[in-house]
Amino acid sequence: MTDLSALADDISSCTRCPLHRGRIHAVPGDGQSGATIMLVGEAPGREEDRQGRPFVGKAGRILDEALHAAALKREELYITNVVKCRPPGNRNPRQEEVEACLPYLESQINLIRPRILCTLGRVATEEIFPRYGLQPVPLARIHGTAYEVRDTPGVIVPVYHPAATIYNPALAEVFMADIKKIARLSEDLR
Repeated sequence: MTDLSALADDISSCTRCPLHRGRIHAVPGDGQSGATIMLVGEAPGREEDRQGRPFVGKAGRILDEALHAAALKREELYITNVVKCRPPGNRNPRQEEVEACLPYLESQINLIRPRILCTLGRVATEEIFPRYGLQPVPLARIHGTAYEVRDTPGVIVPVYHPAATIYNPALAEVFMADIKKIARLSEDLR
């Protein structure tokens, strides 16, 4: 791919897996092409499918609050998902759906070249970690930890998915603290 716009067009017309049949919009991702920080979630939800943008529903509002508290501007980041179309009923993506979308995510990472790749939740962590030679372990043990990797990105930081704070309010402070760690790490890399 030559640029994010062409890649977004490819994603929007993708038919690599059955998820395209039920979507309103594919959700390629959005943000700055040269972003220092790239956030990767699991898959779009209902509101994301309606709007064609990542993290615009309830979990997105939680993410926006955490970004604001950490003095990070959403428009200066790049935000996307492992899977670009909404799985029915917001179920976890199936492995064949993940495999169909991974070339898109890899292209996004190569085009953006973030210094920090933040995996939001278990699914993103389990899919991304092995591709960089890292062993995914439960988020309860590794959230907020910066893992250095060779090349791009330089650092991978797993955190809880913002939706986890809806189901477990005790994670709200943990999530907020982890996003603040990412902001500090970003400052250190400048």
